[in-house]
Amino acid sequence: MSDDLFEREEDAPTAAPGGAGNNQPEASVSELSGRIKRAMEDAFGHVRVRGEIGRVSRPRSGHVYLDLKDDRAVLGAVIWRGVAQRLRVQPEEGLEVVAEGKITTYPGQSKYQLVIENLAPAGAGALMAMLEERKKRLAAEGLFAEERKRTPPFLPGVIGVVTSPSGAVIRDILHRLSDRFPRHVLVWPVAVQGEGCAPQVAAAIQGFNALPVGGPIPRPDVLIVARGGGSLEDLWGFNDEGVARAAAASEIPLISAVGHETDTTLIDFAADRRAPTPTAAAEMAVPVRAELLATLSGLEGRLIRAGGRTVEDRRGRLRDLARALPRPEDLVALPRQRFDAAAERLPRALLAFTQGLDGRLGRVGARLSPMLLTRRLDAGGDRLRLFGDRVAPALARASTLARDRFDRARFADRIARSAAQDLEKKRERLEKLARLLDGFSYKATLARGYAAVRCDGDVLSSAAGAEPGALLEIEFKDGSVAAEVPTDQGDGPKLTKKGARQGRLL
Repeated sequence: MSDDLFEREEDAPTAAPGGAGNNQPEASVSELSGRIKRAMEDAFGHVRVRGEIGRVSRPRSGHVYLDLKDDRAVLGAVIWRGVAQRLRVQPEEGLEVVAEGKITTYPGQSKYQLVIENLAPAGAGALMAMLEERKKRLAAEGLFAEERKRTPPFLPGVIGVVTSPSGAVIRDILHRLSDRFPRHVLVWPVAVQGEGCAPQVAAAIQGFNALPVGGPIPRPDVLIVARGGGSLEDLWGFNDEGVARAAAASEIPLISAVGHETDTTLIDFAADRRAPTPTAAAEMAVPVRAELLATLSGLEGRLIRAGGRTVEDRRGRLRDLARALPRPEDLVALPRQRFDAAAERLPRALLAFTQGLDGRLGRVGARLSPMLLTRRLDAGGDRLRLFGDRVAPALARASTLARDRFDRARFADRIARSAAQDLEKKRERLEKLARLLDGFSYKATLARGYAAVRCDGDVLSSAAGAEPGALLEIEFKDGSVAAEVPTDQGDGPKLTKKGARQGRLL
């Protein structure tokens, strides 16, 4: 800054405040702040500052407010929204950068600040150091552990792709999928570099995972996060911690295909699989349909040949077993001979049997005559009439006996009912007497905590009846104990082993 921009206080004419000799014109606060602002902008119209980023603030307006610092000073800075959206590397706390811009003032707070027009890391080493520190921290949390990685399905039905819809990457992926095995593809458009890259990629991964199974939008079976090659600054959005955590938390298997084969980002470590290129990611997601058809055709041929060999082996074994079996003619030859012999004997046997029956019939018929049959019929008629004469009186006697038994049964039933009623009345009277007896019984008194004292079977009603040395039986509600009256009245009662105990011992 030129020394003649402001008058030095010691060179200014002195005069008493408010005196008539002070002809210096007065300036308002706004005018003085404006003169200072113009002077600062003229003197520092373009500067390059190297320092470490401290506090970073991103209000809803889209502007970025930050501090540049070294070991002795702090410089406030601002990045307007339009410039922030074009930056290749977004400001992060702890990153060493080189900022280009101009110095201006903020009259509202009497402070100066740097308006940043360009921001670049102070060499690739600064970004790599930050990347290495972030990688170690996430690895210590277990986000990159191999045991938590999932295997993508062999043949996914739906593939979700997170990439820019206007780049060559999506065309390469679709073309490769069409060549290998056409599948249903859902594309979630995102920015693949710049300030919006990291939050959009993380939101896309979370959005695919939030799709319900069987919903109107099919849920992908595998995800591909893809981007073409670029510099470290271009790929920096995929080194964001939020992107790495979203990839690690994805329930859908995720394939990372960011950059070329030599490029490595944090999402590559957090993903379930890493592909060197987007085209390789498509090859990793689906098999080759032609190769599958050829494999299936080969397996089908092997199955047919194996089945044919099995059938031929079984046919040969059946022939060998058939040769070991006897011929059907040999199996039925002996039964056939026995049948023929029986057939020859059958006519003679039937003739002999018939002749024997005819002889028996002749002998029985010789003993029968009409007179004999008549006598037998007359004798049977006489017995039948005799039985008829005896049936009527027998039925009358049986009816009379049955009526008598019925009358006796009715009388017995009335006696039984009367006896039951009499027995019930006596039972009720007995229960009343038992309750009355319980009321007068001394057992109820014992149940209230009293005891009955007996001496030689007699109940003692006073202590005078207990002579020294006498054996007492003390009855409680749950048993009895024996006691002896001491000869010395100063001694207390003694329990002895004499006497029978009832109930449990106390």
